[in-house]
Amino acid sequence: MGSLDTKPDTCATSAGDFQPLNADDVRSYLHMSVDFIYDYYKSVESLPVLPGVEPGYLRRLLQSAPPNCAAPFDIAIKELREAVVPGMTHWASPNFFAFFPATNSAAAIAGELIASAMNTVGFTWQASPAATEMEVLALDWLAQLLRLPASFMNRTGSGRGTGGGVILGTTSEAMLVTLVAARDAALRRSGSNGVAGITRLTVYAADQTHSTFFKVCHLAGFDPANVRSIPTGAETNYALDPTKLMEAMQADADAGLVPTYVCVTVGTTSSNAVDPVAAIADIAARFNSWVHIDAAYAGSACICPEFRHHLDGVERVDSISLSPHKWLMTCLDCTCLWVRDTHRLTGSLETTPEYLKNGASESGAVTDLKDMQVGIGRRFRGLKLWMVMRTYGAAKLQEHIRSDIAMAKVFEELVHADDRFEVAVPRKFALVCFRIKPWGGMGDADETNRELMECINKTGKAYVAHTVVGNKLVLRFAVGSSLQEERHVRSAWELIQKTATKIMKGKI
Repeated sequence: MGSLDTKPDTCATSAGDFQPLNADDVRSYLHMSVDFIYDYYKSVESLPVLPGVEPGYLRRLLQSAPPNCAAPFDIAIKELREAVVPGMTHWASPNFFAFFPATNSAAAIAGELIASAMNTVGFTWQASPAATEMEVLALDWLAQLLRLPASFMNRTGSGRGTGGGVILGTTSEAMLVTLVAARDAALRRSGSNGVAGITRLTVYAADQTHSTFFKVCHLAGFDPANVRSIPTGAETNYALDPTKLMEAMQADADAGLVPTYVCVTVGTTSSNAVDPVAAIADIAARFNSWVHIDAAYAGSACICPEFRHHLDGVERVDSISLSPHKWLMTCLDCTCLWVRDTHRLTGSLETTPEYLKNGASESGAVTDLKDMQVGIGRRFRGLKLWMVMRTYGAAKLQEHIRSDIAMAKVFEELVHADDRFEVAVPRKFALVCFRIKPWGGMGDADETNRELMECINKTGKAYVAHTVVGNKLVLRFAVGSSLQEERHVRSAWELIQKTATKIMKGKI
């Protein structure tokens, strides 16, 4: 324990025995893995959603140094069952209501498995034509489901479009690459010599915008003093107010600064607020600023016609990103980014080392997806997204979205029916923000709601998270785990009610 066993005679091996991709081993190991996955999904509902482990627990259960000798694969599976599973937070549990869902499906898992087995590194079209074209096709399919304008498509009815997309790992990457493209365009527009003028560039977002936006602004080189976080309030349901945005952008322009980028959110993390896309795009156009829509979670709902209006005005923005790994049954990681003009992105991100030059790339007939992302190497993410759409079709995916929203509406009605509770902000999708109302003997309402959350989560029977909206701590109940049914929602509410009763009795 703690050091490698380096004695040459301790392992029984023969020269040439090591065949890590022996076909029979692949089949055997995958059969054991599939059995593990099957057992996991059959039992996950009964497991505590949050584990009762302490930091460092795993090192005490597994050896601290890597083994010198080989071991049968079933040993690893045994340790996985006995040591790893008890320490997992079970995002797949139907009793998981925290954060946003991380949805999954049999088709996505199969796609991820096959992509991992093929292990292609599709940095250029030539490096893997099918991987590149599958990704492009899957993005064009999803763009059609979202009814995005043809300007965002790689292929249109009349041929190749001016726009297109790429599948990235996270929304953070989508924000970063578009910020870099917007930065470079603004520097050129303002006549800057290189990056000398970057201190004049300003960017804008509501204070409800995901915290990752402010991180990537720093990574893209923007001066933190020029990152405008515009306050929101209950009067706009915590959405970005176009009037305040206009005032901020005009003030900066009048001061000799260069408004460069506006991040619009469709479905904020805290409360699912929806910024008004069309009005913001109109304002940004006056300053020639890049507009990006972050629709990571709620964008998936827009495949349903009744929710598509949340994207109205998208034809006037420069880019939009959506994460199917949140709500569209496609396992991590899968964030789709579309841009109206791919050349604005590739112009900032393209790399052409000699060893990657080839006829297809130089012909201009293809877009090498390495030139729309930070790195060069890339996984075959398009396969699982295509498999989800090809297997389930638009109708089933829409049914999934509508079912989750209907269950959230049930929960919202249950909250309204108990006069001890209140819904903190209007529900738009499948997230309900609620809290115990302040009352005479309560004391600090925020602390009471925090205690409620902690007591619920300690039971292991449900997991909810919190946020702060309008200077009030509220609990977030996010419906959408792939295994969830209405009975899980009702069971969670019963637990919330019983726990609240105990807490409130103790405060009287």
